[in-house]
Amino acid sequence: MVTEQSATVDQNPPAMRPRRVVLKLSGEVFGGGAVGVEPDVVQSLAKQIATVTRRGIQVAVVVGGGNFFRGAELQKRGMDRNRADYMGMLGTVMNCLALQDFLEKEGIETRVQTAITMAQVAEPYLPLRAIRHLEKGRVVIFGAGAGMPYFSTDTVTAQRALEIHADMVLMSKNGVDGVYTADPRIDPTARKLETITFQGVLQRGLRVADQAAFSLCEENKLPMLVFGAEGDDTIVRACAGERIGTLITAD
Repeated sequence: MVTEQSATVDQNPPAMRPRRVVLKLSGEVFGGGAVGVEPDVVQSLAKQIATVTRRGIQVAVVVGGGNFFRGAELQKRGMDRNRADYMGMLGTVMNCLALQDFLEKEGIETRVQTAITMAQVAEPYLPLRAIRHLEKGRVVIFGAGAGMPYFSTDTVTAQRALEIHADMVLMSKNGVDGVYTADPRIDPTARKLETITFQGVLQRGLRVADQAAFSLCEENKLPMLVFGAEGDDTIVRACAGERIGTLITAD
């Protein structure tokens, strides 16, 4: 759960309507809390992304694979971490293909790019090609993580966003709608923060995303919006610049 011990908070951050975003979607959302893919959930995500794309915002997506495999959890059960992580990467590709299918049913041209070569189902990850797709109004979905073990999809999200010159990272979280001063499921006095700095996140060890992802964003002044995955319009509202979730900035 996202928590915070103490930080300087601006309760009225400026609205930000980005031109190009990288959206991180968790695998757990795709599975609806179970193993596999829940079609109704993926269809809902596709409808939101399609709405955003039609409004002229360029959208790239990084998808997790937790609804199939989690490398770290498989390692705890005795599996070699390298092999376990590669299994997790393949799980992300299955989610990518599911999202691509539903996006194209919405009339949105979509390309899947993977860090592991699999030419029959996806393009190789090439930043300049991804940018060109986005400029043509296509959605680009990045799969297979970084193509290497020990890298989380949170870190990949930040890295991809920097390479394609995105204006913002949208971090969709399952079960929480922002950064809180404590776990709201345990502490009824927990307060959601409107904004916080990356430095505050790193210094206080907040459990929002992978620390490497925050370091990349902080160093390159790439803002991140953390918001809840639940709802039929959260992605649309986030891209429209509404003040939902928690905005994390360098300053």
